[in-house]
Amino acid sequence: MKRIALTLFASASALAVAPAIAQAQSAAAPAAAAEEDAAPPTEEIIVTGTSRSRVALDTPLAVSQLNTQALTRAGVSSQADILNTIPTIKADGGGGEVAANIFVKGLPSGGQYQFTPLMYDGIAVLSSFGLNSSAYDVYARNDLGIARLEFVRGGVSNLFGPGSVAGLINYISKTGSDRLEGTVQLEVAQRDRYRGDVALSGPLGNNLYFAVSGFYRTDKGPVRTNLDTKGGQIRGNLEYRFSDGSGSVRVLGQYIDDQVQFYLPIPLQGSTRERLAGNDGQIVNSVQNAFNPAGLGFRTPTGSFTSEINEGVATKGGMVGLIFDKEFGDSGWALNGRFKVSDYKHKFGLWSDGDGVINVPETLQSFLTNRGLGSTANAQFSFVGGGAVPGNFLVFANRFTDRVRPARDATAELNLTKTLQTGGIDHALTFGGFYGRASAGDYNVTTTFLAEFNNRPRLINLTVTNPTTSAQTVVSNNGLLNAGAGYVNNWHKAERYAGYFADQMKIGERFNLDIGGRIETIKGDISRERTSTTVTDSTTPNLSAALRDVIWGNGGVLTGKVSTTEWALAVGALYKLTDRVSLYANGSRGFFFPELRSAAFKPLPTGTAANASLAPGMQSYTAEIIKQAEAGIKISQPQFSMTVAGIYTKLDNRRQVLFVNDGAGGFIERVNLVGTESYGVEATLDLRLLKNLRFNGNLTIQGAKYTAFDTTPAFIGNNVERQPEVLYNAGLYYDDGALDAAVFTNYTGDNFTASNNTIRLRGWHVVNLDAGYRIPLGASSVRVSANVFNLLNSAAVTEGSPRQDNNQTSNGAFFVGRPVLPRRIMGRIAYSF
Repeated sequence: MKRIALTLFASASALAVAPAIAQAQSAAAPAAAAEEDAAPPTEEIIVTGTSRSRVALDTPLAVSQLNTQALTRAGVSSQADILNTIPTIKADGGGGEVAANIFVKGLPSGGQYQFTPLMYDGIAVLSSFGLNSSAYDVYARNDLGIARLEFVRGGVSNLFGPGSVAGLINYISKTGSDRLEGTVQLEVAQRDRYRGDVALSGPLGNNLYFAVSGFYRTDKGPVRTNLDTKGGQIRGNLEYRFSDGSGSVRVLGQYIDDQVQFYLPIPLQGSTRERLAGNDGQIVNSVQNAFNPAGLGFRTPTGSFTSEINEGVATKGGMVGLIFDKEFGDSGWALNGRFKVSDYKHKFGLWSDGDGVINVPETLQSFLTNRGLGSTANAQFSFVGGGAVPGNFLVFANRFTDRVRPARDATAELNLTKTLQTGGIDHALTFGGFYGRASAGDYNVTTTFLAEFNNRPRLINLTVTNPTTSAQTVVSNNGLLNAGAGYVNNWHKAERYAGYFADQMKIGERFNLDIGGRIETIKGDISRERTSTTVTDSTTPNLSAALRDVIWGNGGVLTGKVSTTEWALAVGALYKLTDRVSLYANGSRGFFFPELRSAAFKPLPTGTAANASLAPGMQSYTAEIIKQAEAGIKISQPQFSMTVAGIYTKLDNRRQVLFVNDGAGGFIERVNLVGTESYGVEATLDLRLLKNLRFNGNLTIQGAKYTAFDTTPAFIGNNVERQPEVLYNAGLYYDDGALDAAVFTNYTGDNFTASNNTIRLRGWHVVNLDAGYRIPLGASSVRVSANVFNLLNSAAVTEGSPRQDNNQTSNGAFFVGRPVLPRRIMGRIAYSF
């Protein structure tokens, strides 16, 4: 009843898009951006993939757009905060600035960007997802050089470029104009966050323009861990515009050298799921700390391993690209394309949410009992550095994984377009192709340690004495509990070829019809090192087997190749009832290529040596088929605009990849073959209440069920995990040119932690406040502002323990979950000229 009442309330409120959301197309050109800024909401100009400009009311697809001001308001913590304002998207940002978990349209996902490519200026950050499990957003950051965000869903435009019928996330950069302009911004926030931003653009003469932006920041983190976030990025573009207005050529580039911290779920109170007090009486917000890497190092068959976990998520490298478009006189023919190469050195220091065996805090005695180590009378718990561990303390066995993941990528897109008229029909044709070649490493070493249960915990040594023989066993040495608990060394390469076409037709004054198709082939190369358990320390006396034996690569390599070809087709139609009201519908049959990390080898021949290198052949590798339909109404009036649409999505043959515990302290990537079906309603509203006051919001009501589940057929009919039935955003926005203020909330409804549907997480709000005052200084201005993230300091749990998956329980003293990041107050001062 509570959920029904909430849904009815949200529907009655007609919640709608975030500020400045408007229908637009991801391939929007710079010239269109200037028109868009000047156009009133009812005349929003967009540019489709065929270079045909159309107002929002004339395009039979749904696109959400956020302008610079909206991005500044929302994006204070991570990409997730921005994407959460988009209809049909649930984004979890409790892990910090990067690796947002993105869920869209009820589709089954382990998180991150499995269905939604992340693009800048129409160029994918990485052309193939699933070469490892790092998210796209580890390679790029937003800054003041972003003009707007467009999220395209449905319609033929999703067939172009890298393609994804589930949606394309595209950030569009600012480019230079005839006027030199720029912004310098300083930002200070609680818990020692300092950031400086700059964006500058303008003319260089002779039809040449530039834009450059960048930032540098240091941050102790929204949650204190003794681990720092620090680094920055610089981006820019140089554009030549043909003097006859027929097109342009733009060179762009990015360089990043950044290090951020990532937070995983922590132990919470079992029944209330509130944060717990640690041994020191302080509320525990994190169980991470800057441990001595050397002390937690260990011997391996090839030398010594020293962890770099304290460096967090580190990325260094960049990309260079080229974008061009050219119209050929009055012929109606035009050519446009994009090219990019990138190379990143990337490490992802992953702190886990338990040891993979017990997973929750334990008393000293329970720690011993759970591992068959006797009683505290025969055990010595001591802190590394000295001092006995008090008998009433809780300890927490945990893991971290050093993940080294270099990535290289090259992409090319070329489109030939033609406008023509046949009878009473205006055609805008596109014939295009896409090529992508990406490769990425996936080198992982997992280490288990023993520490107290506290913020910034101390490591613990443990020695156990056998009461009968008096023999001693070193269980934890310098805090190290299990040396080399897991080892992975994979390398994946993906090569994609695609061809596509589209015809976007205007039939008379009232009717538009779009149709398009795509055919694509992927080829994948797979290399995975084999492992063995090796005794690496036979000289140190009394070591436990977990400290003496190490799981490590043995030099044997399994290799294989996979390939498959699939097709997609999309159609959309729109009919204008009046100049301000349109009916539209679109449908598509598309595909996703399974992540290469999910591809499996055939069983090895009997008697194969443990360190043999061979190519045993691959098991089946077939595409995942997605079918979608959407139909709705668009209304654009001087005082308000709104849309209401019904949406339907069906996905078959999905290889669902989950990073879960193996039950013995290590990890496996479990693959379930599943099918899902989802349906729902999406509504948006932008309402002018007063001259300077607007209401904006959006509402998504959806249901998503499993229709197939190969490993556990009993789950068929269950709700798709981590997918809420209700999502909405609502906000009031005031701006009189001098004073601006906004208060807005994002609501995520109830959802289940895993596919067994046994643990439900209650819905939660995150309320944000942003207010500023602009002081004119001639042609320039200074804006002084404050932003409060999570104004009400919600402590809601955004997820359980994904690594425990269906094995997690909720009836004990503890529950492992990831809370919303705490309230944070930020101040900014920006000088614009």
